[in-house]
Amino acid sequence: MELEAAKMIGAGLAAIGVGAAATGVGNVFGSFLEGALRNPAAADAEQGRLFIGFAAAELLGLIAFTVAILILFVF
Repeated sequence: MELEAAKMIGAGLAAIGVGAAATGVGNVFGSFLEGALRNPAAADAEQGRLFIGFAAAELLGLIAFTVAILILFVF
């Protein structure tokens, strides 16, 4: 296998993490809305955890994107 083809395959596999991060963000917000609709009084207390979960999922997506870009342009 040529090196350029291996780089493209590796970057594509690393970019899968970006889609997984989008799924994680949707899961975080969906779970928050489900809990807020069940108990609206507790929604304000859970909002901090919502943003922490959102930030963690987005961080993993940004790391996956950075790894994909590094594979393409640096190695």
